[in-house]
Amino acid sequence: MRILGLDFGDHTVGVAVSDSLGITAQGVEIIRRKSPGKLRQTLARIESLVSSYGVEKIVLGYPKNMNGTEGERCEKTKEFKDMLIRRTELPVELWDERLTTVAADNIMTESNISGERRKEYVDEIAAMLILQGYLDFLSNQSKKEE
Repeated sequence: MRILGLDFGDHTVGVAVSDSLGITAQGVEIIRRKSPGKLRQTLARIESLVSSYGVEKIVLGYPKNMNGTEGERCEKTKEFKDMLIRRTELPVELWDERLTTVAADNIMTESNISGERRKEYVDEIAAMLILQGYLDFLSNQSKKEE
């Protein structure tokens, strides 16, 4: 089963997809939009990617505050989740994304990616980290059940 991982932001959505075995996450693209409220084209692109990759589930990064509370971004993310469910008719799971942007930035620092180019990749790498965290969780769950 392929799973799509999304890092939802005001102006971009980072996209990653799992391999067919659900072991690894690969970056796909960053969907950009000019206005935070304009989601029709973003949802259409996600729908197209779902179809292209044969996705059966979506994992959406959930931006809790560091202390575990939920702020305004969480509300926007829940609204986006509802839109995704209506548009794709797929299950959408929220996944705690705290520190994924920091981790993505660290990966780019270690890879010597310059500051200008970091903006190009940070959302896609964050989506990969969100999805990989979810895939690792599923793997650990299945090992416990064995």
